[in-house]
Order: sequence, then structure tokens, then C-alpha cells
Amino acid sequence: MENQRGKGLSFARRIYMPRTVGLGIGCICVTAALYPLNVPGWVWVLMLLNGFVWPHFAYQIATHSPFPYQAERRNIIGDSLCGGFWAAAVQFNPIVTVTILSMMTMNNVAAGGPRLFLQGALAQLIGVVIAWLLFGISFTPTATPIQVWACIPSLTIYPLAVGMVCYRLAFKLSEHKRALSALSRTDSLTGLLNHGAWKDLLHVKFQQCRQNKVESVIALIDIDHFKAINDSYGHIVGDTVLRQLSVELRRTLREGDLAGRYGGDEFCVILPNMSLHHAREVMERLREVLNDYRHPPVPELRIKLSIGLAAYQTVFADAITWLNDADKALYTAKNTGRNKISIASNPAAEGSATRIPA
Repeated sequence: MENQRGKGLSFARRIYMPRTVGLGIGCICVTAALYPLNVPGWVWVLMLLNGFVWPHFAYQIATHSPFPYQAERRNIIGDSLCGGFWAAAVQFNPIVTVTILSMMTMNNVAAGGPRLFLQGALAQLIGVVIAWLLFGISFTPTATPIQVWACIPSLTIYPLAVGMVCYRLAFKLSEHKRALSALSRTDSLTGLLNHGAWKDLLHVKFQQCRQNKVESVIALIDIDHFKAINDSYGHIVGDTVLRQLSVELRRTLREGDLAGRYGGDEFCVILPNMSLHHAREVMERLREVLNDYRHPPVPELRIKLSIGLAAYQTVFADAITWLNDADKALYTAKNTGRNKISIASNPAAEGSATRIPA
């Protein structure tokens, strides 16, 4: 219910400005059409109330309702009913009637699509019937030049107001779309790329390496004995370790490097335009920083990293072959004592790795 209320309040705020502008300037063209008809005084009072009081009253109704969205849709139906009433009250003066009904229709379609358009059309018909019951059925087939000029503000300013609202809404939706896209590619715990997003970028970087013949390196990082950390200190401490590693990755890597959480306690990094020697130095700094980290509530905790490196090779058939080479180097580091860096030496098929001891 709270979510519906938030959405409804936003909807009411979007409608408030176009309604205030539209009904205010709409009084100009209605006045020009009513004046020659010698209507009773209460009709003028009703027009002023509808043009200058109703927009603010409708906004208060919507914002104070338990369900603002539904209340605002009822307000829009009320707008349409009044529009039909004034079209019949001015005896269907052609220019005034077209202006009123077209502006109302544009508003209904923009606010609620075909369904609200049909509901609004029915409300306009009811408004016509009410006016005919009060004033009788009459038609004015022609419009004076003054009435034409009086409709120009409605035909220019009101569409501008609606267009601005639609533009702002489209801009917000675009921002939300970008935010959702970023969230779909981000690991919620660490803020790094998630498995799928990193894999997609790996294929892109592989093609760039193939086309541009540049040095690049993949690093796979595994936290040693991470299960034991969770079992001994709890998952909250384990999550802190994962976040700390992600923080240090951001501090250590360049802006163009791509770091992701590959799964569980395993992280992956693409280091484009970097030699294997330089990549080893970068990963060694990372390993040392994490080794020196002390968790305040658990000072005895130590974070050790096993890291596998694989440089891009022209013999690689695809990005997965490159990744598998880094994976073999990582397992070499894990199976030969951990807390070290291993570098893949034979990328094609042998799967051997050169170990760099801690």
C-alpha cells in the first residue's frame, strides 16, 4: 500500500501543473464564447471555480487520499465531465469546442492511455447531457475572430505544459532504466561486476586483443580457506572480507581495469594493455595489502589470497580458452600451498603454470 501511495503522489504532482495551466487559460476561450450568450451569473461563478479553484482542490483531494492514484484518475474523469459541460454550454462553438475537447483528450491519453481516453469520452458525454438539461440543446455553427484569438493560448501553452511533463517523465524513466541496467550487471554485496557482466566484457576484451595485438592479462583471485572464515567467525565477517577485497581492488586497479565477483569467494580481473610482469606486480601488491588487513572485531583474522594469471596469447581460440588458462594457474596456486601467485606458462593445452611464491 505504501508503494502504491508513493506512485500515486508522484502521479498527482505531474498532473497538477498541466491542470492548473490548462484550466486557467481555458477560461479565456470559454469566456469569449459565453459572453455573447447572456448566460446567468452562476455560470460565470461556476466557470471561475472550475478554472482557478478546482485544480488546487483536486490536488488536495489526491494527496490526502489513502490511494492518490485512484483519486487522481477520478479527478481526471471530473475534468472530462466539466469539459463536456462547457462544450455544450457554449453551444458547441466550433473553435472553442475543438479546443476544449482536444486538450482534454490529449491529457487523458497522456495520463492513462486508451482506457482513460474511453472513460473520459463517456464523462464528456455525461457533461454534455447535463448542460443540455440546464440550458437546452443549442448549436452555434460559426466562431468570431475574437473567439479564435481567445483559443490560441490553449492551443499553444497547454500542449507545451503537457510536453514538458512528458519530457521530464521520459527523462526519469531513462535514468531508472540506466540504473536498473547497472544493477542487473552489479554484484549486490561487493558492487563489482557480477559473473554474467564480467563474462560478457571478457569476450569484448578478447576481440580487442585479437584485433589490436595488445598485451592483456586475466587474474583469478580466490580467498584461501574462506569457508573456514565463515564457519569460525560467521557469515557477517565473511561478507566483510568480501567487501574489503572489493574495496582494495578498486584502490589497486586502474580506471579501465574490469573487476568482478566470479562466484562465492572467487574474483576475476581483466587488465587490458598490461604486461604479465606488470600484472604480477599489481596482484602482489593486492595480496600483500589483504595479508596486512586486520578486522577490528576479529584481530586474529588473516586474509590470504591465491591468484592465477594468464596473459593473452594469439593461439587462444576464444575467450573461454584464455579464462581456462587463468583458472588452471589459480588451481596450481591453491594446490601448491596457497597464498601465492601462479602464472600460466603453456596456454594452448598443457595447463602448466609457473608458481610465484609468497
